[in-house]
Amino acid sequence: MRPSTAVTIGVGATAAVVVAALVQGAASSPVGTALGLAVPAEYKQLVERAGNTCPEISPNLLAALLTQESGFNPEAQSDAGAQGIAQFMPSTWEANGIDANGDGNRDVWNPEDAIPSAAKYLCSKAEDVKDVPGNKQHNMLAAYNAGSGAVQKYNGVPPYKETQNYVRLISSLANQQTGDGKTTTTDQAATAINAAKAQLGKPYSWGGGNADGPSKGICCTPNGRSGTTIIGFDCSGLTLYAYAQAGISLPRTAAQQYAASEPVKPGDVRPGDLVFYGESAAAIHHVGIYVGGGWMIDAPRPGKNVRYSPMDTMPDLIAVARPVAPNSKEI
Repeated sequence: MRPSTAVTIGVGATAAVVVAALVQGAASSPVGTALGLAVPAEYKQLVERAGNTCPEISPNLLAALLTQESGFNPEAQSDAGAQGIAQFMPSTWEANGIDANGDGNRDVWNPEDAIPSAAKYLCSKAEDVKDVPGNKQHNMLAAYNAGSGAVQKYNGVPPYKETQNYVRLISSLANQQTGDGKTTTTDQAATAINAAKAQLGKPYSWGGGNADGPSKGICCTPNGRSGTTIIGFDCSGLTLYAYAQAGISLPRTAAQQYAASEPVKPGDVRPGDLVFYGESAAAIHHVGIYVGGGWMIDAPRPGKNVRYSPMDTMPDLIAVARPVAPNSKEI
């Protein structure tokens, strides 16, 4: 374990420069491998088969989409009414859902129907926008998120922040190189990523979260926001919980977690590493879990939920570090 003064990324570096270095370094530690590990065993064959429905998609792209849509939760339901593991709106399911398992029932809540239906729907979107200029995969994903008409209207990914972030995230997750077969993330890192993904959508609660899961927080943030009535996570509560599921005990605060971790160079970053923000090691104020391609899972701030965030979401990215397992230098 290194002392907290061993900062790998200089404070003077901008977040954009740091993220660019991390993404470049991630080529040898791809999120594609992490996604493969993160796909629940019961869905791997479904994803592999459905991911070859048409040339425009792949198993890894489909896995990335399902990770973003629901975190592979077949019971997921959004506030807008999207349903199931692939988050189909009822009208979209009615028009595009298929009875893939042949049981006589098109069931949006059944992954055996919903996953192949998502692949078929992606393929239909690719066909809809095949003549639109620009990146074909980006246009297909934008059509899946915002509709084919929007992509056709704007001759590419429409200027909607939500859709642009959606395309960036899924593309970066899906298109990482597969590497040379070397291990890019350990079982503990994959377990922590899975645990964090399972909490997507949980509310932010100042002081909330522990090794057992979401909890009521405390009072009060510097702006006076209280977590005493909110069951959820703050940033370090989420990372503490995620790594507790992997058998690694982290301290409570983000600064303490950095001190208990091993800083890594940008070229050595891998999924599962922790991403820290602050003007100095002593002033670290935020932490997330890196998932690859310049993205992380974090509990951002009061009023928001656990989500995927770009690593340049804050300008003071200071370091990426790897939690130290008991009696070990690495996880």
